[in-house]
Parts: sequence; structure tokens; C-alpha cells
Amino acid sequence: MRIGLFTDGLAHLPFGEALSKASALGVQSVEIGTGNFSPSPHCDLKGMLESAAARAQFLEQIESHHLQLAALNCSGNPIHPIPEVAQQAAEVTRKTLRLAGLLGVERIVCMTGCPGTPEGGRYPNWVVASWPEDFLELLQWQWEEKVIPFWRRTAELAKAEGVQALCFELHPGMSAYNASSFLRLREAIGPIVAANLDPSHFFFQGMDPLAVIRTLGPAIGYVHAKDARVEPHNLAVQGSLDLQPGKPVRDLVWAYRTLGYGHGIQFWADFVSALRSVGYDGVLSIEHEDPLMDSEEAIGRAVELLRNTAFFAPPSVFPGAPPAF
Repeated sequence: MRIGLFTDGLAHLPFGEALSKASALGVQSVEIGTGNFSPSPHCDLKGMLESAAARAQFLEQIESHHLQLAALNCSGNPIHPIPEVAQQAAEVTRKTLRLAGLLGVERIVCMTGCPGTPEGGRYPNWVVASWPEDFLELLQWQWEEKVIPFWRRTAELAKAEGVQALCFELHPGMSAYNASSFLRLREAIGPIVAANLDPSHFFFQGMDPLAVIRTLGPAIGYVHAKDARVEPHNLAVQGSLDLQPGKPVRDLVWAYRTLGYGHGIQFWADFVSALRSVGYDGVLSIEHEDPLMDSEEAIGRAVELLRNTAFFAPPSVFPGAPPAF
């Protein structure tokens, strides 16, 4: 396994300084945002596509800091009900695939997005209830007319660029947000559809990340190392679907936290053990979104926790021992 960093967590630093800081903190691989939900602080997507020299300099900067380029991140909503929004997000996605091909990047981090309704409108409609029956009719339309067609076309573009895995982050508000919705997409399109497994999105949904790992197994293509804290009192009063924008962290049902501040070191030891047991030995990419902590301090503490839990060498084989996976 390798300790990675989604460099949006150091968006306040220019690219070279962000790489220097990441390397000094003990990061081994970087994930770079190219647009859409990412402000893309460290990648000029248009400029990189137009200039071989810019691409060479980009890779040289990463390598000179003894880092590896693990993935590009273009998470967005390319099936948004507003055509202009969808077209812009889809274009960033397609350009990211082209750039990945030029850079030799095999993994793209993305989200499915969420469409609206057959009648149109300006807002995505995330279906999370099976009654009244209208919801199921809408869900079927969304998948058959929007989700699967778009990602089937995009998967073909990805294959043509040499991208091996479209790693979908299972995020509430997206069409694929849990194991069953992800597997629906993978079964419709094929094994190029992989999961970007981010446990922080599972905790407040009542999901057990270790059980999800066991269920998805070899379909896990990438991992975000991010924690979340669920406040038991607030959960008991409000439930996990509570929406109170602008409330301080202490009054929220859940909040993203730095590794170890939502779940202790034993959970993370179990987490990396579960990943290895299903054959995942890739990057653990730290994503900083803790509202209570300075980003550089948070990343440093996350790296320290992963140093004490992740596996950096293959397992030793002893006679009579069961296979690792």
C-alpha cells in the first residue's frame, strides 16, 4: 500500500509548494483534481492538453519530489438536468480521460452524477425511497435513460485512452452511493467500473465500511482515506437524513474529520486489513475536509496514523498458512 494525498487539501499552496509539503509530510502518491467539483488548483486542464512541454514539466515536478501520480479526479455531475451544466461537466470528464491517456494515468476518480426528471427542470432528483411508487418509476427512467447510457459511452472513451478503471466515489446525492447502486452500474457496463471506496460517506448512512469492502472485493479500484464523526445525541434526535445548513459542527449529526478523530486506530487497522484480504494493495489517498483542523496539521496526523496501520510490504508466506486473498 502507498500513502496518497488528494492535493485539493493543499489548495492554498502553488503546485510545487504543495508537492514539497506533501513529500515532507510522508506522502508517497498524489491525486490531482482536474475540474468539476474540484477547483483544480494544481492542474490547468486546457493548458496540459495543448502542451507536451507542460505535461512533461508536470510529471517532472511530481517525480522530482519522489512522488507518484496515482489518479486524476474529475468528480462532477455530467448528467445534470440543466443541459449546459451537464455538457460542461461531461466535457471536463472527456478532457480528463484524454489527459490521462497522455500522462499514462490508469485510474480516474469520478462520481455518477444525478439526473432530474423526464419533464426537465433545474435540479437533480435523488431517489432514496421506494414509496410512493412514483419514485421507483423515476429511478428506472434515470438509470435507463441517463446514468447507464452516459457512462457506457464514457467507458468506451476511457478504454480508448488506456484508462483501466473509472473509480466511482459512492457519495450521497449521486445515483451510485452504496453497494447495490454501484453494482448496478458495474453489471450494466463492465469491470472498468470500479469503486473509489471512501468510508466517510458510509458512517452516517449506517453502513459498515468493512462489510462493504467484503462485498465489493476486487471491484475496489481506489481508496480515499477520510473519516467522519457521527454524534450519537444529534443522530438520536434528528436521524441521519437531517439537513441544517449553517449549523456549527457540535450541532450536526455528522461531520467529516481527520483520520482518528471519527474512528480510532483499531478501526483503521481493521480497514486496511480488510482491504488487503480482498486483494487491494493500492493507494490510500488522504482527502482533507475536516472543518475543525488546519489542513497541513490534519494531513500530517493522517499520514502518521496510516504509517502505523497500513501495510507497505507483501505478506510473508508461511507453510500451512491460509492464503491472504
